[in-house]
Amino acid sequence: MFTDRRRFLRATGSAFAALAASSCMREGIASTAPGGFSYGPLQPDPAGLVDLPAGFSYRIISKLGDAMDDGATVPDRADGMGCFDLGGGRIALVRNHELQAKHDSGGAHGPAYDTVARSLVPLPGGTTTVVLDAATLAVERQFRSLNGTIRNCAGGTTPWGSWLTCEEDLSTPNGRINKVHGWVFEVPAAATGPVDPVPLKAMGRFNHEAACVDPATGIVYMTEDRGDGLLYRFIPTHPGQLAQGGVLQALSIPGVPDARNWDAPAVAVGEWQGARWVTLSDVEAPEDDLRQRGAAAGATVFARGEGIHMGEGELYFCCTNGGAAQLGQIFRLAPRKHGADGLQLFFESASREQFNYGDNLTVAPNGHLIVCEDQYTDLVENHLRGITPEGTAYTLAFLHDQTEWAGACFSPDGKTLFVNLYSPARTLAITGPWTV
Repeated sequence: MFTDRRRFLRATGSAFAALAASSCMREGIASTAPGGFSYGPLQPDPAGLVDLPAGFSYRIISKLGDAMDDGATVPDRADGMGCFDLGGGRIALVRNHELQAKHDSGGAHGPAYDTVARSLVPLPGGTTTVVLDAATLAVERQFRSLNGTIRNCAGGTTPWGSWLTCEEDLSTPNGRINKVHGWVFEVPAAATGPVDPVPLKAMGRFNHEAACVDPATGIVYMTEDRGDGLLYRFIPTHPGQLAQGGVLQALSIPGVPDARNWDAPAVAVGEWQGARWVTLSDVEAPEDDLRQRGAAAGATVFARGEGIHMGEGELYFCCTNGGAAQLGQIFRLAPRKHGADGLQLFFESASREQFNYGDNLTVAPNGHLIVCEDQYTDLVENHLRGITPEGTAYTLAFLHDQTEWAGACFSPDGKTLFVNLYSPARTLAITGPWTV
């Protein structure tokens, strides 16, 4: 996984072109980015599920209702996901399920952070783990690995082999649930059953979306899915031991309190800004006011921070409805050992054909960003979008079902893109010429 990220960083270099219009349509028309890159036309799927370019194919490896090895069944609303090398020719997918108390858990049982109405029944949110044969992608086993949380939306992998799963929910005890929610939990990829559900409270209580870890420092960066959300970083007291506490901060661009570009172009595509960090207090935020207190202290506001992906020395994060057209932005952050960190608006969509409500994102072996769309309108048309290192967008896949893509991540060898279809939950393995 980290090899792919390094390739992306080498490919990007230091010069990023301003966003140009892309030509990308569905059947029979090449999904081409300006500058000549193309995988060719999307081919109609005989099964009517996913259209891909010639040379690409998909298979469903896990789906809603499949029997799992712990006696439960695969639950719905598959969202963020990470892929891990377990050694011995096996890989693991740790998969979020964005479920609320009212949803079916698929029969989850075992240790749980919270239960339904003071019963012994776990709240349905959490994670499942799917263990695969790395060569054949055959499922060896699948099971619940975290129980009792709410709306586990996205998260992120750690360099020490675990998945950070994030609650996009701020519920408090109300007679149906018993505990305060809004936390990050850690799930080791090598877990063989439900883990001890420990909320990492020092990482803050807010409407969590995704997380990533800088392997050079152990610092965790986190997004917040709110229209006035912040970008956070958690500096652990002991890198790799997040439960031991640390300091939570929010990013600030001096002179730019609002990076959403809704009312005026506060930040320009391709332009670098110096950044600093505001230290936050009372991070457990019982009043759900962490972002507001951060903004009052000088932190910069972003439009619905969602997917975030860490490479060697820099990271990318999506803002779902940022930009003048409110169709989405991607920012690039370069942490620096000496001097101020740098922030760049890498991409801002100007039309629905370029990019429409980007969510989870990852990096392909050829150095392109792969972004999951999750827009919901009267006609739901969600795509996987590619973005070249020069900052131009193209269409990689079209989803016929009225749902969203989520959880895109590559196998350690870079040959397979794993991605979820949100509901009804299905996990796909997409193979193709990813190095082209």
